[in-house]
Amino acid sequence: MSDSAEYNPPKVWTWNKASGGRFANINRPIAGPTHEKELPVGRHPLQLYSQGTPNGVKVTVMLEELLAAGHGGAEYDAWLIRIGEGEQFGSGFVAVNPNSKIPALMDRSGVTPVRVFESGAILVYLAEKFGAFLPAEGAARAECLSWLFWQMGSAPYLGGGFGHFYAYAPMKMEYPIDRFAMEVKRQLDVLDRRLAESEYIAGPDYTIADMAIWPWYGGLVKGWNYGAAEFLDVGSYANVQRWAETVWQRPAVKRGRMVNRTQGEPSGQLWERHDAGDFETKTQNKVSPAG
Repeated sequence: MSDSAEYNPPKVWTWNKASGGRFANINRPIAGPTHEKELPVGRHPLQLYSQGTPNGVKVTVMLEELLAAGHGGAEYDAWLIRIGEGEQFGSGFVAVNPNSKIPALMDRSGVTPVRVFESGAILVYLAEKFGAFLPAEGAARAECLSWLFWQMGSAPYLGGGFGHFYAYAPMKMEYPIDRFAMEVKRQLDVLDRRLAESEYIAGPDYTIADMAIWPWYGGLVKGWNYGAAEFLDVGSYANVQRWAETVWQRPAVKRGRMVNRTQGEPSGQLWERHDAGDFETKTQNKVSPAG
């Protein structure tokens, strides 16, 4: 094993130094706001505060799919929360999500605003609000929710585990990379076996289960996440590859992946979305570098 000297944990852990790695500046062992900052509010019923990470993409894809299906009440303002700069610790954001994680949603369509946090909860909330992309009852609903919660439970291994140690940790360590690579490949095999017998994750129809899983595992097999496609031999998961490409060809998915995105080609970045026309006029290749 190539790891450095063995670590002997103290009896009581204390936070006395930065952890290192890409996100060391925002990691801390306490909750609550670090500064006062109110959230902006636009003109649409739904106010989304997010960034274009896999968890954020789940919700913007859902909103774009709802609009594409004719649900006008799903019009939304998407405000960029720069998590690398700690904007999720502003007082306004913490009031919407006490866990200080994107995405967070405020539904202002009723008399009393409703906050919703955790990406899976937002998907279920929107699906039930509009009666779309979630079977209404029975075995089909149970299958869809089972796969949705599979993703919610599995993503920490992919993102917080494999992604962190493979791409973001301050040093490469064999044990955690091997441990999480093994689990990610097991998860890919779970999906590949399921997709050998089903067109979409939960059955013959496209659902919120696909919207939840695709930004993480679809992005992984398409080579977008962590630069790890070759390392994980993602080409060997033919059924996941087929499904990932099928979902990617949906116009609403392409739009959803652009919203609140701050990486990649400027033409694929729409930092904020307040109108459907923004996709044509306000991507980063069409505005000033300062946004």
